[in-house]
Amino acid sequence: MADVHPTVEAVAADIAAMETRGAAPIADAAADALRAQARESDAETPAAFRAELRAAARHLLDTRPTAVSLPNALRYVLRRVEGETVEALRQSTLAAADAFCSQLDRAQDDLGQVGANRLRDGDCIMTHCHSTDVLACVEAAREQGKELTAVVKETRPRNQGHITAERLRDLDVPVTLIVDSAARRYLNDVDHVMVGADAIAADGSVVNKIGTSGLAVNARDRGTPIVVAAQTIKLHPDTLTGHTVEIELRDESEVISQEQRGAIGEIAVDNPAFDVTPPRYLDAIVTEHGQFPPESIVTLMRELFGEGTTEPWAEPADRRSTGSDAGTDP
Repeated sequence: MADVHPTVEAVAADIAAMETRGAAPIADAAADALRAQARESDAETPAAFRAELRAAARHLLDTRPTAVSLPNALRYVLRRVEGETVEALRQSTLAAADAFCSQLDRAQDDLGQVGANRLRDGDCIMTHCHSTDVLACVEAAREQGKELTAVVKETRPRNQGHITAERLRDLDVPVTLIVDSAARRYLNDVDHVMVGADAIAADGSVVNKIGTSGLAVNARDRGTPIVVAAQTIKLHPDTLTGHTVEIELRDESEVISQEQRGAIGEIAVDNPAFDVTPPRYLDAIVTEHGQFPPESIVTLMRELFGEGTTEPWAEPADRRSTGSDAGTDP
């Protein structure tokens, strides 16, 4: 097995232990780990250097196989590794990692500016769950001098809407907090529904906190535009090849206590964390690269992360028989 640099080991351990958490911090750490692997590699041949990078990527990927931003960081860097010598490969890896981290560092601010352009002075928005990307849009709009108000869904069962309400008040946005089931009643008074995303599929479907899909259906029925604010690290290239996004089922204790369970009697309790909103219910996806109709997000996905069926960290099919790498992908 190719050598994995100690920095890669340390980053992988932090991600696995959830010491490093959140889409952007995980992506940044993964790119930084590949940078360290490339910088310190003592590989003597291009084939050995590529093999080390692939091994490092697989080691990182194994820590959180269902995360979206982690493989995206690895794809971005590995698909840009080019050169015929070890030093050329090293320099292109460093340049790709630097470019990814630089874009990531300014992504939320850039996204906020794009999203703020959709908001007019005096608009009222409705939010669901807690999204720092949505808040970036609101913050940019406030910096432009726009007055906004917000209707915030509490977002059961963990009440992440309370966090959103607090952050909006920090931005001097008047907030009305409502129970989730009251959303339809307030949609006629709302100019935009703004939500984040945990993942975005190639067809423009959006995976987000449970309840997003029902809100989108109601918003469409009421004629209220619904906008998704999400950095491109939330794009899910695996869906290009037909993979589906796994929906996490969380512990029932978030929904019902043991005492309540005992009082009710024998029941089944499901607690899905996310749902999938089809693109036909969405008006736009706002990213740091601009806003897109949901159905066209696949173009951006291919541009950033490629569209091959073979992932860049996979072992070349003919390596065992030839002893060398095939093709140009690392």
